[in-house]
Amino acid sequence: MAYQSINPYNGEILKNFEEFTDKQLETAFDTASNCFETWRHATFAERATIATKAAAIMRARIDEFARPVTLEMGKLIGEARSEVALSADIIDYYAKNAEAFLSPQHLDTSSGEAQIESTPFGVLFGVQPWNFPYYQLARFAAPNLMAGNVVMVKHSGSVPQCAIAFEQLWLEAGAPAGAYTNLLISYDQANRVIDDPRTRGVALTGSAGAGKQVAGRAGQNLKKTTMELGGSDPFIVLDDADLGMAVKWAVWAKMTNMGQSCVAAKRFIVVEELADSFLDKFQAALAALKPGDPMDSSTKLGPLSTEAALVQLLGQVERALADGATLVMGGKQINRPGFFMQPTILTDIEPGNCAFREEFFGPVALFFRVKNEDEAVALANDSAFGLGGSVFTKDIARGKRIASRIDTGMMYINQPTLTAPDLPFGGIKDSGYGRELSSMGIQEFVNKKLVRVDSAEAPA
Repeated sequence: MAYQSINPYNGEILKNFEEFTDKQLETAFDTASNCFETWRHATFAERATIATKAAAIMRARIDEFARPVTLEMGKLIGEARSEVALSADIIDYYAKNAEAFLSPQHLDTSSGEAQIESTPFGVLFGVQPWNFPYYQLARFAAPNLMAGNVVMVKHSGSVPQCAIAFEQLWLEAGAPAGAYTNLLISYDQANRVIDDPRTRGVALTGSAGAGKQVAGRAGQNLKKTTMELGGSDPFIVLDDADLGMAVKWAVWAKMTNMGQSCVAAKRFIVVEELADSFLDKFQAALAALKPGDPMDSSTKLGPLSTEAALVQLLGQVERALADGATLVMGGKQINRPGFFMQPTILTDIEPGNCAFREEFFGPVALFFRVKNEDEAVALANDSAFGLGGSVFTKDIARGKRIASRIDTGMMYINQPTLTAPDLPFGGIKDSGYGRELSSMGIQEFVNKKLVRVDSAEAPA
């Protein structure tokens, strides 16, 4: 596969990178495997010293890290800076809390003593996407490095400069060679990494299709996996919601990262009483967004990450319209250089429409009107995905009841799905399995070993 930096703002090729040779991959594997034999014995304090320094470097040089995010995948520069800061927060979080999270757990037994110890797996392989070039890496690497594992990462081919920068960050912070390894490898080489007996676990963030391939390959090799896959998050607005607040959050939930997020709001489900007003205000707010250079802090509408992403999204809209959907606004490429798309709203989407089941990874909102909260719940659950979701209501108890009825891994009341170091992140159904972040994220790739002591006599 190609590792190539292309600026989505103007289509300019910035830099090309060569894939690893098989010899380079084997050298990286040997280095990582050897590193694990010493890194696993480092104390939590020793690992935390390195992690804390890595976080401090990111904060001290926030613009240096943010710039390649904007140049390689088009994220608005303000959002890129926020991503750098969040990544540093995640690294710090595990530096401070890993030892407590993994401390021995004593069990009550009828006789003797018993405890659960947490020990690292070994070499882990992560396959990560382009849409959050540092955040995705931080939430995989930070907990696992602090747990005593070492990580090898195949990042997306469109963000190689970000991938290399994150590897250099750990080396600069003092991590030994092999603790964090960036792999510029082909798909065939990635399969060989999964097959290799030195790899003890695999984590992927990506599409459901990629998840099936990687999880299937790992399963054939009896490797533990976590899968954070796609989403079609419902954004439910009930009849007693604060309409102004709901619309403001709707714009943020749809347009942050230009909608290129697994937890972006995808399906806007609004009760009949507020549907027309919500749609009018939502449309007006989206129409006010003007395209521009994502490096300019005043820009509110940036490009999509790649030309291929733009073409795919435009094709999805065309198919949805052919299947009977109504175009409320947008639906076209913006007539200017770069990979820009108009903010788009589709409605009248029936279950037989291809759009009803698909994930739209970009600035396309699917709008549904329902009669009541029961219809809202039924529609929200009528999806193969189950990642995040939100419900807007002035009655918090009502919001909690609705949240409990939605089949997702995460539900938020009066704000869209967000992320923070201390909140677990993950989904169900075709959105994957396993959890990242919080105390749960560090438990995925450690051996929960029972240690038992008893003085019972052997049976006669």
